[in-house]
Amino acid sequence: MANLGLLYGSKTSNSSVIVSFRIPYFTHWGQQILVCGSERVLGAWNVKKGLLLKPSHEGDELIWSGTLSVPAGFNSEYSYYVVDDEKNVLRSEAGKTRKMSLPNGVRIGQLVELRDLWQAGSDDLPLRSAFKNVIFRKSWNLEAERRVEKPLEPVQNPSDDKDSVVVQFRVCCPNVEQGTSIYVIGSSSKLGKWKIEDALKLSYAGESVWLAESVLTKDDFPIKYRYCKSDKAKNIAVETGGNRELLVDFSTSQPKYIVLSDGLMREMPWRGAGVALPMFSIRSEADVGVGEFLDLKLLVDWAVQSGFHLVQLLPINDTSVHGMWWDSYPYSSLSVFALHPLYLRVQALSENISEDIKQEIQRTREHLDGKVVDYEGAMAAKLSIAKKIYSVEKKTVFNSVAYQNFFSENQDWLKPYAAFCFLRDFFETSDHSQWGRFSHFSEDKLEKLVSIDSIHYDIIGFHYYIQFHLHIQLSEASEYARAKGVVLKGDLPIGVDRNSVDTWVYPSLFRMNTSTGAPPDYFDKNGQNWGFPTYNWEEMSKDNYAWWRNRLTQMAKYFTAYRIDHILGFFRIWELPEHSLTGLCGKFRPSIPLSQEELEKEGLWDFNRLSRPYIRQQMLQEKFGSSWTIIASSFLDEYQKDHYEFKEECNTEKKIASKLKSCLEKSILLESEEKLRRNLFDLLQNVVLIRDPEDSKSFYPRFNLEDTSSFNDLDNHSKDVMKKLYYDYYFQRQETMWRQNALKTLPVLMNSSDMLACGEDLGMIPSCVHPVMQELGLIGLRIQRMPNEPGLEFGIPSQYSYMTVNAPSCHDCSTLRAWWEEDEERRSRYFKTVVGADVAPPDRCTPEIAHFVLRQHVESPSMWSIFPLQDLLALKEEYTTRPAVEETINDPTNPKHYWRFRVHVTIESLLKDRELVSVIKGLVRSSGRSYPPSQDDELQLEKPSIENGKKEEAQFTASKLANKEAVTV
Repeated sequence: MANLGLLYGSKTSNSSVIVSFRIPYFTHWGQQILVCGSERVLGAWNVKKGLLLKPSHEGDELIWSGTLSVPAGFNSEYSYYVVDDEKNVLRSEAGKTRKMSLPNGVRIGQLVELRDLWQAGSDDLPLRSAFKNVIFRKSWNLEAERRVEKPLEPVQNPSDDKDSVVVQFRVCCPNVEQGTSIYVIGSSSKLGKWKIEDALKLSYAGESVWLAESVLTKDDFPIKYRYCKSDKAKNIAVETGGNRELLVDFSTSQPKYIVLSDGLMREMPWRGAGVALPMFSIRSEADVGVGEFLDLKLLVDWAVQSGFHLVQLLPINDTSVHGMWWDSYPYSSLSVFALHPLYLRVQALSENISEDIKQEIQRTREHLDGKVVDYEGAMAAKLSIAKKIYSVEKKTVFNSVAYQNFFSENQDWLKPYAAFCFLRDFFETSDHSQWGRFSHFSEDKLEKLVSIDSIHYDIIGFHYYIQFHLHIQLSEASEYARAKGVVLKGDLPIGVDRNSVDTWVYPSLFRMNTSTGAPPDYFDKNGQNWGFPTYNWEEMSKDNYAWWRNRLTQMAKYFTAYRIDHILGFFRIWELPEHSLTGLCGKFRPSIPLSQEELEKEGLWDFNRLSRPYIRQQMLQEKFGSSWTIIASSFLDEYQKDHYEFKEECNTEKKIASKLKSCLEKSILLESEEKLRRNLFDLLQNVVLIRDPEDSKSFYPRFNLEDTSSFNDLDNHSKDVMKKLYYDYYFQRQETMWRQNALKTLPVLMNSSDMLACGEDLGMIPSCVHPVMQELGLIGLRIQRMPNEPGLEFGIPSQYSYMTVNAPSCHDCSTLRAWWEEDEERRSRYFKTVVGADVAPPDRCTPEIAHFVLRQHVESPSMWSIFPLQDLLALKEEYTTRPAVEETINDPTNPKHYWRFRVHVTIESLLKDRELVSVIKGLVRSSGRSYPPSQDDELQLEKPSIENGKKEEAQFTASKLANKEAVTV
């Protein structure tokens, strides 16, 4: 929220003034409200020394209040906190801290009452840069108008009148069009008796806050009032909801000044739409084999024409770890700060490119203009061309003011990044443990390596040069989007590659003997292993998560919104041993394990039986048939009759994979490697408990343990105990810890920038996640085929909450067309339950089906509907000739998936397709969602009302489906 404190300062007296804090807030048993601030009298931001408020009931409200004496001219920042009996913080306000300074004219001993409202996370959203600097970006300058306006003068001091009080009305209203004024109207004659012409006009006070003061007398109370807008044409928009009320008890020691901080003006919730597309998937007439940052300007133009306020990308950081197509995986960062050279437009490196290089660029462009991205080819070609231009331009660039400013602002990450790239290429590996004396990072070694006098400086400088131009090009596209009213939304990956600049420079921040993943879920029934090391949150907390704060600060240079990848990882992460290849046998970190003492109390004693792979001869015969003896002799030892265990040299997944490969090379086994590996992994994973490698008396229940023969061969008592403990571990005992963990880390991220934050909250969701996201003002994600609600196969967009982004698909699953076509039975269920048709659905996802699905989403209450471009292209037949499966961006079940999808049409051709643009904008406009103004707007020649628009959309879809498929909607 905005800073809703007093603005005027006074230095006329050193005597005491009484300040009263008053805030309505319902607490639970054992909770109290405390105010803490920057000045010593308010605890100097030490909550333990803050001012505890006292509760009292006023009607249906629980009011917390407290007073203190301060000198005249007092200034302070402050915030409210929910605390327990020991003053431990249970909940903090969201948004910026409040600012307080006493008004002019306050006399000795007078009471100034601050009436505040709790600042919830959602209250802060309109002040995030996505809204403040983009969507609500003014063509007129409120701050400039404020400077030329006559300053607000304090009203007459009513100190001699016992039956009057000065009330300062304050409201936050970030979206005000030019020529529009803000008023407060109400039951008092001072507020116009509900007539706008006599209402109290507010003045702009900065930071989206509007205020006005009025002297009100005893006869004016109680007052009912509302805020409203009035434009040049005298159109009036009164805020929604019930009347606000102001009561003052004149029978007690009433205040002489009341500062009424009323939070946000209550307006209809803003809703918008957007398009999602990976950077590499964009196709333009100028790109060299892959989407480039400057192509975003074209995509922004198309978004504006189509009625979209947002363009969403996948991560754009450098991933050049392996020097091959594996690096196409955008979530495995080489550096969380460096941009990817893949997205460089080489033609824009210089205005003086030689003719032969221009011809080379054109030949390369034609060669790489294929159906999909050739990652290795595009990278090699761009770097080769860039080096030729660099050799000519480097001195000019390095001597420029723009470059020197860039280097000065970014050298903390830029120097290590350039050094890492040099060492990676020199040693031909990114595994920094193989770099000899450079394996361990030090500032001294770094400075020698990147010194301008170093014999390697020309190579180091090349990496500086590339990053500088990437910065220039992305900044140009980013500012273009802002100016057009389009939010550029980035993606914050949950992990970094274990062979990255970040793990080299900050090894203490990572648990390098572990791996990050996700337990079995919609995406993969065997779980996922992403290969990233988990974070050492305890170490990160020592400098208040500086690494994270720096990441977000860097990201905010280009983006005004971002997606937090796998937000569940900030509550708890699925941690696997580094030697794992699959994602099944992990544990949550942090989590409270099952202790040996706890298990013994439940009557479980044989921990080897429960935690050791349970392998019997019969299982071997069932899995491997006649080859079982060869498998047993190669991989297992028989430690007692018919009981087997893995040999030491193959008792992990990585060891098994290596041993299996050597066996196959010797032609010992005839079955496929994949099938043998899967069966061997099944044996290794056939456990009930996983013993903690760092504490032998702590255990974790294996995920889906009831699916194992190890569990099914237990006695009934042991089964019942394990089922109870399994449920307790995964669904009960961790909730408080996970909530506290998220409330330590997520607010730091959100306060590191003013970007709008969205969280990807798909998968196995603990019950604490959504309340925390709501508390912090984090926007969640809803995918119709992955409903959060139990018992639903398909989500119901009309029932989504406002604080969500909805989409029919995402990059981690099949597109709308592919999903429709891949499962006939599911398609029929969807057609019956969602479309409401009793006949067989079409085999293909026709444009009419796509239109129906998109309309469901865009008409939902969600703040955002963001559609993958592939799903939007499904609205027109000519764009659906490509097989649907080829439009899928990622297969989460394949850790070595090649991320190479390219749109099969150029953005330039989409810009010319008025028919498609008209259909898309019609969907957005008829839904009542906001859309950016378009200079070339032939589509607005006819402007139906929202209700008429909805009827037309419904009639269009229903008639098309009825005519083509003999159904009604």
